[in-house]
Amino acid sequence: MPRKLGVMICGHGSRDGQAVAEFATLAERLTPRFPDYPVEYGYLEFATPIIRTGLDKLRAQGVNHVLAVPGMLFAAGHAKNDIPSVLNAYAAQHDGFEIEYGKELGIDPKMIEAAGERIRGAIAAAGDGVPLHETMLVVVGRGASDPDANSNAAKVMRMLWEGFGFGWGETVYSGVTFPLVEPGLDHAVKLGFKRIIVFPYFLFSGILVQRIYDATDEVAARNPGIEFVKAPYLNDHPLVIDTFCERVDQILAGDNAMNCGLCKYRTRVLGFEAEVGLPQESHHHHVEGIGSGGDAHDDGHQHSHTHTHSHDHGHDHDQGHDQGHDHAHDHQHHPYPHADHPLGPVTLNKEGS
Repeated sequence: MPRKLGVMICGHGSRDGQAVAEFATLAERLTPRFPDYPVEYGYLEFATPIIRTGLDKLRAQGVNHVLAVPGMLFAAGHAKNDIPSVLNAYAAQHDGFEIEYGKELGIDPKMIEAAGERIRGAIAAAGDGVPLHETMLVVVGRGASDPDANSNAAKVMRMLWEGFGFGWGETVYSGVTFPLVEPGLDHAVKLGFKRIIVFPYFLFSGILVQRIYDATDEVAARNPGIEFVKAPYLNDHPLVIDTFCERVDQILAGDNAMNCGLCKYRTRVLGFEAEVGLPQESHHHHVEGIGSGGDAHDDGHQHSHTHTHSHDHGHDHDQGHDQGHDHAHDHQHHPYPHADHPLGPVTLNKEGS
């Protein structure tokens, strides 16, 4: 049978309609970049179409060889385990159907330049009255229970800090790990800089980005002598689109391997030694499509879940997508070793989270 290629963009999904719409817009902007291939997209959970539906649409168009890329900034549990598991299961159920999986967006010069343009625009809007050496940059990563993904956010911050020549730079996170945004900014103000730029290194909007901006406003209200500048997130910046296209091209070129040098599932990483060799499985098969208008898969099957989490905010989420996650099912991630860190998720308890 002749090979017919198709492209599949795999997202996480969100209960936030704006985040889902922005992901769909990005996926649709990729379509004209691949005029010879059908392009579809799908989500792990909380939104439709789910990934299986996108693959079904490709098959209906005669595709038998899929080039799949994760629509995520960094590789944590979703990109490393959940999405590959869904793709592998689908391929196993359909004879003659092959799926090749590409890299996440990751640390890339184009992504750094896109981030730089967002920050540059925020500075222009705020005015250039404050010298860069008196300005502090705070980059907000999504936060994951994977230290490799978290360290990538810190590397992005350092490259932006050094590239612009800001007086100082720090990395905070929107969830799961530490420091969270508000305690991180509370520490940042003690350094005495006149202006603090808060930049969410996120692909899409949603609940988490709004929480980042809200936390910024709260800290700003307590520190009227410091100017806080809220930079916009990445969204569908043209260089983000270019990076997605490059990830698809890398599959075709055979250059699609993830960097597994610090993957906690394959390498002994300080503090996460117990997670080496954990099975590759998706924890989302029973919540596909939930939150998108009814608690059901979009294949017509109804599902009921009455289980609860038991791991203290240690949910392993990839950075770069929004979650208003209030999971209600029984999947178990390995407990995050620092779930009770005083500058991490435990600080949310005061808000009843």
